[in-house]
This record gives sequence, structure tokens and C-alpha cells, in this order.
Amino acid sequence: MADNKDLNEMLQIKRDKLEDLKNEGKDPHKIVNFRGRIASSLIKDNFEKYDGEKVRIAGRIMAKRGHGNMSFMDIQDAEGQIQIVNRKNVIGDEFKQVKKYDIGDIVGIEGKVFKTNQGEISIETETPQLMTKSLQMLPEKWHGLKDPDLRYRQRYLDLIVNPEVKSVFVQRSQIISEIRRFLDGQGFLEVETPILNTIAGGATARPFTTHHNSLNIGMYLRIASELYLKRLIVGGFDRVYEIGRMFRNEGMDATHNPEFTTMELYQAYGDFEDMMEITENMVEHVASKVKGTTVVEFDGHEIELKAPWKRISMIDAVKEHSGVDFNEIKTDEEAIAIAKEKGVEVKETRGEIIAEFFDEFVEDKLIQPTFIVDYPVEISPLAKRKNDDPSLTYRFEAFINGAEIANAFSELNDALDQKQRFLDQVAKREAGDDEAQMMDYDFVNALEIGMPPTGGLGIGIDRLIMILTGQHSIRDVLLFPTMKPIGLEKEESDKQKIDSIDEEDVEIDFSKVQIEDIYEDVDFDTFSKSDFRAVKVKDCVEVPKSKKLLQFTLDDGTGEDRTILSGIKAYYNPEDLVGRTLLAIVNLPARKMMGVESQGMLLSAIHEEEGEEKLNLIILSNRIPAGAKLY
Repeated sequence: MADNKDLNEMLQIKRDKLEDLKNEGKDPHKIVNFRGRIASSLIKDNFEKYDGEKVRIAGRIMAKRGHGNMSFMDIQDAEGQIQIVNRKNVIGDEFKQVKKYDIGDIVGIEGKVFKTNQGEISIETETPQLMTKSLQMLPEKWHGLKDPDLRYRQRYLDLIVNPEVKSVFVQRSQIISEIRRFLDGQGFLEVETPILNTIAGGATARPFTTHHNSLNIGMYLRIASELYLKRLIVGGFDRVYEIGRMFRNEGMDATHNPEFTTMELYQAYGDFEDMMEITENMVEHVASKVKGTTVVEFDGHEIELKAPWKRISMIDAVKEHSGVDFNEIKTDEEAIAIAKEKGVEVKETRGEIIAEFFDEFVEDKLIQPTFIVDYPVEISPLAKRKNDDPSLTYRFEAFINGAEIANAFSELNDALDQKQRFLDQVAKREAGDDEAQMMDYDFVNALEIGMPPTGGLGIGIDRLIMILTGQHSIRDVLLFPTMKPIGLEKEESDKQKIDSIDEEDVEIDFSKVQIEDIYEDVDFDTFSKSDFRAVKVKDCVEVPKSKKLLQFTLDDGTGEDRTILSGIKAYYNPEDLVGRTLLAIVNLPARKMMGVESQGMLLSAIHEEEGEEKLNLIILSNRIPAGAKLY
């Protein structure tokens, strides 16, 4: 690998070559088109047809070789690569210019198709044309571009040097096209609804906020298209759908990006059973058309996408995987008690605790396509209650390979019930839940006009594409995933280095602080068995579906990563903790939380101030090495 000095010299040589071309009146950037070109794959797939024929091809130089009066170039276009052969006795004086071409330059070649003695289909140059001078270096041929962070930030380089990446995005486009083709064939009308909303509704999520200057009002980027699409059902459209971007101001992990693509559809006079049929048939159709098979391999599993899919109630699934039968647990108090007993995050109601049990014990076990039905009403504010059990709703979520890909309801069309559920959500929001839904009086008014029985379905397009293309991160199916700007990362990194700041000079008012009583009669021998270690934060992300937990990947000095979950989400942005040195107890028994083994405990300082609990992580000097033991 060239050092920085060599690299700078090579970059300067490229710029000097461009300057020379300009001085000679051959500025390549003044060329405005190169018409009549054909794709490299067309030539290679139909050699008999093109053998000896003159063709025009254009693309980027990916490799150069040769000596004397002959040279070779590999040209890459949108369809692949083809070899170009340059002979001095054919192109004359232009051969000198061709020898000055660099890897990365974009050229147009006119010449005859032939096959070399080694049997490689090639084009012999007759007229070369440099159209763009590359002023940067492409990643080395044998090493490529492997750093995920750089790949996502500079996707253009990723697409150039990693052909398999381009294949994923070609499939993405095909998958979305097939979804449209399937729905259009079922009589659904594609529509567009607002992205800027005055109310963030239709889902339980934290919205992005913005401001409209002319109207002088705060606005939200949409978190779902549901409520607008239902208005169209009220207005007389029987079948509508929308494929588009949603925006949720939440954490990022392997299956979450702040902006993502969903498909939502609504069918008048249908229910969630119809939605199940649409979901399984559509996924089967798309897989067959794009992949040529309904079987996909993922993490060593062969997943069969062919309909019909398995159906099981949430309560039965929880019983199957945890042994707890919520048919026998009828009250909130009983549910809270069993949650404490099983180490599951405690919520206020039986329905919410059933959902926590599902997240903890079931979700990651659902490898084959499965519909989970009969969701508790407390976590389904827009779904119709079941006639035979009002504590449950006509709702399902579809899971493949342990991830949710679809969510559907028999939609609530009782305006009074909907209004009360909105009010319940507003109460949660006022109590501090910034993901709870807002009151939408206009939507309630639409329901009062009258909405027919309706089935509604939402599918996470990105997650479905992950399954169909075998990708493990949502960032690998988004061309430009959300990334923190490099400047900010450097700024924060520099900030973290300054951990010797003396805070003694900062005046802090502790007069309103209350602390817990100090424990007495603690046995020293017992206390000394706790192993306190300095740990470095390698990564920190929000735990999906948890409002409290952050998941830390830690360097504890052993050479193996340690995972610890901590309920400090309300106090810290996970990205701000990466690179910090924290204090942990590392010899506690591992405890499973939200399906993840937590291997210890991070220490925090907790106090009460004006009736509110305050928490501060114990953050150590970065000079302390990982694994250092505290006494």
C-alpha cells in the first residue's frame, strides 16, 4: 500500500495529466455524449453475431497491462467488463495518449470485436476517446473496498469495485416492481399521500420534526401512511396502496434505519384474513419472479416462502416457547408478578407484558414464515377488537428468520372506540412516552362519516429485500443509509480525548439533590467478590422494541467482546458513548434480556432531584486500559 507521500504524488500526476490535456485543447470534460454504444454483456453473450463487427462501448478503466506497442484495458460498464486491445499500428499517434490513461478514467472505444488466442472476447481499438479524467485512486484490485463504514459513505466506490453489491440493488428494484405488478393485478390503485404531516399518526414511533416558515407551524415527517390511506377508503376507493419512505427518529441497528421504505395497502370489505392471503401470495410471487424459486437460504436455514404460511396466536406462541400460559393469567397484577419472576421487562398492563414475553422468548425463533395473530389491544390502537375476546384484536404480524416483515389489522372503524384509544395514547404521551400516538380529530371525523369494514396491511420493504437477497444489515439494501457526518465523528472523537478536564471549577447547585440512604452492615468478603473492571465501548445501539435498553459491545481486555444491556436509553444517545471507558461488574451471572445475553452490569450514579430520578454513567479516563481491575 502506498504511503501518503506516494499517494499524494500519484494524485498530483493525475491532475497534471488533466492540465496537459486542457493545454492541448483536449479537455475530456467538454465531451457531452457518446451515442450508439452497446453493453459489454450483449457482445459477450452474442459473440457470433458481433464477431468482426465494429462496435462502440464506453465505461471505466478497471485494469491496465501490456508493454511496447500493445496494451490492454479492462473496461467496466453497467452490465459487466470487457477487454480492450490497443495496438500502435492500428491507432497510430493516439497510442501515446492511450498509454497515459489511468485506472478509473472513463473512456469511449470504437473498434472491432474479436477473440484473442487465449479465447477472451475483446475489442480492438480503432478510435479511443477519453471522456472523464479520474482524479482519485480506486481501491486496490486485490483488497477491494471492505470497510463497511467507508462502503456505506462512498457507495459510488462500493458499486464500482464490488459487483455483487450492484446485483443486490438491481434485485431491490425488481422486487419493488414485482410488488407493484402483483398489487395492480389484484385491482389495487397506487396513490401518494403527504410526507409532511401536522400530526404524526398511524404508528407508535418518535417522529422527526421540522418547521414550515410560511405557515409558521411545526410539522412532522410521516411515520406511516395509514391514516391518509384510510381516509381514501372513507372517500370511496375500495383498494389503495402506497410504496414510499417513512421516517422515525429512533435508533439504528441491523434492521432499523431512520428512513425506510414500506408498502401499505387497504381493502374495503376485507379483513386481516384477506391480508394474510395477500401477504403470503405476494411474497411467493415476488420470490418466484425475481429469484426463480420460493426457497431462500439465510444463516444456514432453508426458508420456504411458498403459501400457505403457519398461523399461531401470540399467547399460544408465548406458551410454546416460555411455558407461561396467559390464558390462565387474567389480571394486570398477575402478569406483572410473572414478568418479575421470569426477568421480563415489567409493563403496566397484561397485554403489554404478553408482548414483552413474545419479544423475549418467541420472535427470534420464528425462522420459517409465520403469522402471529391475536395481538393484545393495548399494543394495537388502530385494530378492531375480537368479538369473542375484547382484550385481543384482529391483527397479525408476519415473521421470517426472526424478523417482522409485515403488520396487518382488521381496521378499527368504530369512531367512538378509535377516539378513546387516541385519548389513551395521548395520556401516555403526556406521561412522557414520546412514541405514543397523537390525537387526530380529523381522522376521527372521517370515521364518523363512515368507513366500511376494511383490511389493512403494511410490509417492511427493506426487511423483505434483506431476506430475498441474503443480506444481514438494512444498510446493505439501502443505497445511501443514514450515517453520521465524518466531521461530527472527528469532533466527537476529539472531544472524547479531552477526558482530563477539571470539573472542580464548574459551579453546580446540589441543594435540590437527594440521595438514597447508605447501606449498613455490608459484609466485606461478599463485596470483595464483585469484579469491577474498566471496559471500552466498541459499539452501542438501541435495543429494538425496548424503550429503556441500550446494548453495549465492550472490550474488557480479554480479547473477546462482552455484551451488556443497560436501561439507560432515556439518558444517553448511544452513538455518544462509543469510545468511552466505563465501569462494569463482569462476574455476574449472564441474564437474558429481550432475547440477548447480558454479561454483567454497567455502573451508574443515581440520585433524585426535584422528584425526578437522575442517572449518570460512571465514565472513566480513556487513559485507563480495558480490563484494568478496580479495588
